[in-house]
Amino acid sequence: MPLAEETTVLDPPRTVPIVIIGNGPSGICLSYMLSGYRPYLCPDAVHPNSILQSKLEEARHLSIPEQDLEYLSEGLEGRSSNPVAVLFDTLLHPNADFGYDDYPTVLQWKLESEHYIPHLVLGKGPPGGAWNDMEESMLTLSLGDWMELPGLKFKDWTLCNRRNSKNDRATPAEVASYYKHYVKLMGLKRNFIDNSYVTYVAKTYREPEESACEETTRILSEQAQHKQNHDYLKNWEIQGYRRAADGSREPFCLFAETVVLATGTFDAPARLEVNGEDLPYVAHSLTEFEAAVCKGKFRGTTDPVLIVGAGLTAADAVLCAHSHNIPVIHVFRRRLNDPNLIFKQLPKKLYPEYHRVYHMMCTQSYGTSSIHTKYTSFPEHCVLSFNPDMKCVLQSSSGLKKVFKISKALVLIGSHPNLFFLKEQGRSLGHHPNQPIACKGNPVEINPYTYEASKEPNLFALGPLVGDNFIRFLKGGALAITRCLEMRLKNKNQIDESASNNGVC
Repeated sequence: MPLAEETTVLDPPRTVPIVIIGNGPSGICLSYMLSGYRPYLCPDAVHPNSILQSKLEEARHLSIPEQDLEYLSEGLEGRSSNPVAVLFDTLLHPNADFGYDDYPTVLQWKLESEHYIPHLVLGKGPPGGAWNDMEESMLTLSLGDWMELPGLKFKDWTLCNRRNSKNDRATPAEVASYYKHYVKLMGLKRNFIDNSYVTYVAKTYREPEESACEETTRILSEQAQHKQNHDYLKNWEIQGYRRAADGSREPFCLFAETVVLATGTFDAPARLEVNGEDLPYVAHSLTEFEAAVCKGKFRGTTDPVLIVGAGLTAADAVLCAHSHNIPVIHVFRRRLNDPNLIFKQLPKKLYPEYHRVYHMMCTQSYGTSSIHTKYTSFPEHCVLSFNPDMKCVLQSSSGLKKVFKISKALVLIGSHPNLFFLKEQGRSLGHHPNQPIACKGNPVEINPYTYEASKEPNLFALGPLVGDNFIRFLKGGALAITRCLEMRLKNKNQIDESASNNGVC
């Protein structure tokens, strides 16, 4: 059963075992598992994968975090490159990728408070992360059920909240509300510090007398006698500030043995890196465009809005402009028949609005001499520059240049995680150390069964930072991290107990 709601930590301890940076679904799910919620195989459950079922039967009495995740993951295939993510997804949603969305989970959750590991979750706003900032009227790409977190079915929550929509997809507003409610219902609020902005994270050495309590000093002293204090003192230092209700900033400084990066990828919009991209009429945010539309800034305009990108955010911008009779020039690099276009991967029945955009892209592309009245697509084109006179220069794949007068430019070509608080923005953590961290091309390199950064001990990452962009897969990262930290805590306790039995003071 969920815990009763608890009060948020207002004055956090200076030293904590674990700090999680990011309070979106990744941070929430990890906090849930670190709080003692543990998945077990249901008594009568039979997984459709007979080999996996046989493995699960071997240790039915053990919770999943107590089992060998590498052994359980072996041979499984799915839409994530991380094996534990595939494992946990198939336990929660058996055969989901084969169209069996209603196949019941084989897991049941039990709260075992003795497994609680103290931790703090730092987030810029309320629980839910970037979901709190998305356009409320849009529909999510994933089905509503795939947005849910363990222990609270999204369908059950929507019924209780009297949702009228018959659509299986949810709005971001519903998802954000679900996550906030989830944190309260599961008793996780005590672990969360909202309105917290992290500005600096680095390894630091501290002397024992700087520790937050006498117990920590005692442990340090014992470890020093065993010549093990070097590893313990090399804690993480996390600096930042909390934004108060009046807008003022309250600085904080924490020390932690372990840091988990759960920041997602919505912080820093990707850029074209062309001349004029910083001009006032060039934006990188759909929200900014929607706000301008609502204020009537494009009413009566004849010059088109330039939208750059072939993803779903760009499609949302096209839909917004089209519904307000704003003419659009839509520019993207891909061919119209490119199999990697996201529209080709979405069923028409579930995503009719996006297929409407794709239809326009195909049927209203640029001709030899003119553009269409309301919408014109420019496949296999790129932007060369933006000029101060509100003109943009486009170039085709054949090298032909075109100049258009526009009223606004929207560059919507994706986003990157903003890890500015780490040295060199965390570049050293990626598979390609000299490049920025990117969820597709350069995710954080991790141990696939613990999610610990390969190049930085005691630093973990999950979610989009390791390539798991869908919520259904980030839960596997929370499982792997929880198991790793529990094993380390168990080993540490055994060492302490052995030292105590040997008469170490």
